[in-house]
Amino acid sequence: MASAPTAESDLTARDGGPRHVALIMDGNGRWAKARGLPRTAGHKAGVEALKRTVQGAGDLGVECLTVFGFSTENWRRPAEEVSELMGLVKAYVEADLERLRKGGVRLRILGAREDLSPDIRGIVERAESRTAHNDRFLLQVAFNYGGRSDIVRAARRFAEQVKAGTVEPEALTEERFGALLSTGEAPPLDMVVRTSGERRLSNFLLWEAAYAELVFQDILWPDYGPRALAAAIEEYRLRDRRFGALARPLAEASGA
Repeated sequence: MASAPTAESDLTARDGGPRHVALIMDGNGRWAKARGLPRTAGHKAGVEALKRTVQGAGDLGVECLTVFGFSTENWRRPAEEVSELMGLVKAYVEADLERLRKGGVRLRILGAREDLSPDIRGIVERAESRTAHNDRFLLQVAFNYGGRSDIVRAARRFAEQVKAGTVEPEALTEERFGALLSTGEAPPLDMVVRTSGERRLSNFLLWEAAYAELVFQDILWPDYGPRALAAAIEEYRLRDRRFGALARPLAEASGA
């Protein structure tokens, strides 16, 4: 379990840190309940936590941050809560789009768009087009997203190419299939962080997480920020990433 850094110097970027971090932002409802507030108050506080974390991620050496904003399963929640979440997405993008654009952040939205209302789709498309040429930092927001659904969509895209005669079935490789996923333009995923103490992926980045390091933190998402992310990164740096190979000798792993 990652512990919090104790000094401001611990927040600086370190060699060997992850380039691509994914965040499962969990705990908004419990945060609100503990304070006697409605769940919507937790979601609003969660938006502020996202702003803090995005602002601090670049200083920690992260080049790409992918956050789980709204899953395909979240439509099962009460209509009032779903409406509130949609409103928060609009408010976040509209309020922060210009700052993100000026800061060199490229914003991409992952997930199915046909189920979204026209106003949400318009905001998504505008956010992507306004930041398309930025290359300092990539922020991917998984919205109306499910890992299984994304894999199925990628399979359909390849099947359509085969049907059209533009490619042979034998041409399919892991690399080619990965490029067909909604995350195909992002660097390989290094670490998945889930807050609130829960320990599962919840249908998030299933293909991409095959060799990612998993870090679980007992922090409710509205309390999250750069210091908590720095703690997760410190834990990542202590891991021995083998990708199926043998463990490195102790001296090599420690840098001795």
